[in-house]
Amino acid sequence: MLIFTRFKWEAAVLVRAAAFLYFPISCYAADIEAGKAKAQLCIICHGPGGNSVIPEYPSLSGQPAQAISTALFRFREGNRKNPIMSALAADLSNADMNNLAAYFSSIKRTTTYQTQAENLVIGPELANKYNCTQCHGPKLLGLQHIPRVAGQQHEYLIIQLRGFKAQTRSDMDGNMSSAAANLNDGDIAVLADYIAGLADRPD
Repeated sequence: MLIFTRFKWEAAVLVRAAAFLYFPISCYAADIEAGKAKAQLCIICHGPGGNSVIPEYPSLSGQPAQAISTALFRFREGNRKNPIMSALAADLSNADMNNLAAYFSSIKRTTTYQTQAENLVIGPELANKYNCTQCHGPKLLGLQHIPRVAGQQHEYLIIQLRGFKAQTRSDMDGNMSSAAANLNDGDIAVLADYIAGLADRPD
């Protein structure tokens, strides 16, 4: 009976996750102003407008809305764990997550990070070699539920890449762990330095 109950619970979580990911964020009536009001607690760590000023905390500005709502959903459901985020996401409704996602995705990413000159050449080569551009987009701006990494906090990028390599970081489909498995410390340093300096530029 216990095994059956657990199976039903896990199946229910998978169904909820699949339904959440299947319908794009635009299907929901997201309210940017409601998201801005709800985000006042978020910006303590993630910075004004989601532009982080704390090295180990990620910027949320300019992320694809679905990437933000998916991350929040995974924290809420316990698929991804963090002492702070798990607690904050626990009481978020789907509407809250969509509103927050709409708000942060509407804000321009800002970064002052300067990539080392040599990594401006090596970085793109490694990003292609390890399929960063295949999943995160040609400019690493993110695609649907896959997050933007361009202009992300340098220290955060290093922490996450090391976590994926060590398989201690939650990985929804295993792609990041697989890609990071062959990274050495030098590759991680170059990629983080290159990606952190990718700022928004006018078309």
